[in-house]
Amino acid sequence: MDDMMQQQAVAARQVLMGLRALFDTGLLGLARACCTDGKLDNRKLDKQQVASFELAWAGADLLAAETGVQALTPASSALQTQLALVFAVDAVGSVLDKLETVYLEAGVDIASLHALRIDGAWQQLRASAGSARSLQAAGCAVAQADGEVGALVLDEPHALAQDAFRRFAAEVVAPQAEHIHRQDLTVPESLLQPMREMGVFGLAIPEQYGGSGPDDRDDTLLMVVVTEALSEASLAAAGSLITRPEILSRALMTGGTSEQKTRWLPKLAAGEPLCAIAITEPDYGSDVAALGLKGTRVPGGWKLDGAKTWCTFAGKAGVLMVVTRTDPDRALGHKGLSLLLVEKPSYDTHEFTYEQAGGGKLTGRAIPTIGYRGMHSFDLSFDDFFVPDANVIGGEAGLGKGFYFTMAGMVGGRMQTAARACGVMRAALRAAIRYTADRKVFGAPLAEFALTQAKLARMGARLETCRRLAYAVAKVVDGGNGRMEASLVKLLACRSAELVTREALQLHGGMGYAEETAVSRYFVDARVLSIFEGAEETLALKVVARSLMERSLGLAPAAA
Repeated sequence: MDDMMQQQAVAARQVLMGLRALFDTGLLGLARACCTDGKLDNRKLDKQQVASFELAWAGADLLAAETGVQALTPASSALQTQLALVFAVDAVGSVLDKLETVYLEAGVDIASLHALRIDGAWQQLRASAGSARSLQAAGCAVAQADGEVGALVLDEPHALAQDAFRRFAAEVVAPQAEHIHRQDLTVPESLLQPMREMGVFGLAIPEQYGGSGPDDRDDTLLMVVVTEALSEASLAAAGSLITRPEILSRALMTGGTSEQKTRWLPKLAAGEPLCAIAITEPDYGSDVAALGLKGTRVPGGWKLDGAKTWCTFAGKAGVLMVVTRTDPDRALGHKGLSLLLVEKPSYDTHEFTYEQAGGGKLTGRAIPTIGYRGMHSFDLSFDDFFVPDANVIGGEAGLGKGFYFTMAGMVGGRMQTAARACGVMRAALRAAIRYTADRKVFGAPLAEFALTQAKLARMGARLETCRRLAYAVAKVVDGGNGRMEASLVKLLACRSAELVTREALQLHGGMGYAEETAVSRYFVDARVLSIFEGAEETLALKVVARSLMERSLGLAPAAA
C-alpha cells in the first residue's frame, strides 16, 4: 500500500466512524418509534416496514465497508486496498440515502446527514478513491489478477480443503454442470459418489458420529470454504448439496435422542441416505409459525396429511425432515410444531408416488424453474402417510420443539448461502474478465474501455468485501453468536451475486443471453439466492432490523 492509499484508508475509517454514529442515531430513533412501554411492538414494527428494510440494508452495507477497511494494514496489497476503498465509497453514498428514509420516518432531524454529505473529508475521499480514474485502475488490477480477489490467510487444514475442493470443482463438477442445467437433470451419481468419498455430507457432523467435523466445536469456516469452492463450478449440482444434511444433522444434535443420533448421523455423514428439508407450505412461506401440515397421533406413530412445497432434492432424498403440526391447537403457533423423519425410496425422476403397505401415500412433482436445476424443488402431498414414533426427533420430549430444532441449523444454512453467493460471483467475474479480454468492439478489446474497467472494479469490490465479511462472521458464529450477522451477510452476498452476475452477463452482450454461455446459468442461478434460506424481506425485517433495534434498546446482548 503506497502513501496515497494509506491516506485514503485513514480518511475512509474516519468517514465510516462518523457514518456509524449517524446510523446508531437513526437506529435508536426508529427503535423508539416502534416501542410500547419500552418493548418492541409488533404492530408498530409492521407499520415501519419500509424504514426497517432500509435500516437493515444500511446496516449490511456499513458493516461490510467497515470490515473491509478495518482489515487494511500497511502490508495490504494495492488490489485489496483499492477494492476496499471502492466498496466503501459506494457504501457511504448508499447508507446515507437509506438513512434519510429512516430519519424521516422516525422523526429524526436529518441535518446531521446533510452535514456528512458536504463534509470535506468525505468529498475528498469520494473525489480520489471513488473517481473514474481510480475505478479504471482498480478494474485493470482485477483483470490482471484474473478475479483472484478477497484472498484470506487460512490455516493449513482450511487451505488444503480449499485447494482440494477447487480442484474437484474444476475437474469433476464444471465439465458436467452445463449439461445438467441445460437438460434439467437430477444430480448424477458421477458427482454424488466422489463427493461422498470426500466427506462432503459429514462436514457438520462430529467425528464421533462418522463425520469430519470437530467433536468439541463448530467449524463454520470449513463449511464456507468448501461451499464457496463447489458453488463456483455449479450452484445446483454441487454447491447446495451440503445445506440439507447440515440442517438435519444440527436438528438431531440439538434435540435428537441418543438412539437417533447413533442411527442417523453416521448415515447422513456418508451421504446414504441423502436428505431433504420440508418446511414451506403452499399458503405459508417464511411464516414458519403458521405451518399446518397435520400430524395425527395413531398407535405406534403419526399419520401425516397435507402439502409441502419448495422441498429441494425431495425426489433423490431417502429421508425428509418434515416440519409437522402435531398439536391441533393453531393458537400455539410454532410451539405446536415437531420434526418427523419421513423415509422413502430415492427417485431420479421429476415425479414420484410412494405408497406404503398400510395405504399411506406420498407424491411429489418437481417445480419447473428458470435456474437452480439439478437438485429440483418439489411439491409434496401427504395422504394418510404413517411415520413411526421412533422418527419423531427428540421422541415424546421433542413434541412441540420442532421450530427450535429447525432454527439450530438455519444460521449455518445462511452462512452457506452467503458462501454459495461468493462462489457464483467468483465464477461470473472470472468469466467476464476473460470474455472482455478476447472480445473486440470498435477496434479494441472490450477490457480496454473505461466503463468496462469500472464495472470490473465494482464487481471485484463486491466479491472481495462479501468474502471478507463471510469469513469474519463465520468466526463469530463459531463463537456461539452471530444469528443476526449470518442473516446480514446472507442479505448482502446474495444481492451482490445478482448484481455481479447481471454485470457479467451484460459484458458478454448478446452471448450472455445465450444458454450456451455459462454466464447465463450464473445469472439465473444467482436469482434464487435472495429467496431461499430466508427471503431477504423476512431476514431484513424479522431478524436483522429487529435484532439491531433490540441491541440499541438494550434488550439483547451485542454480538461477540
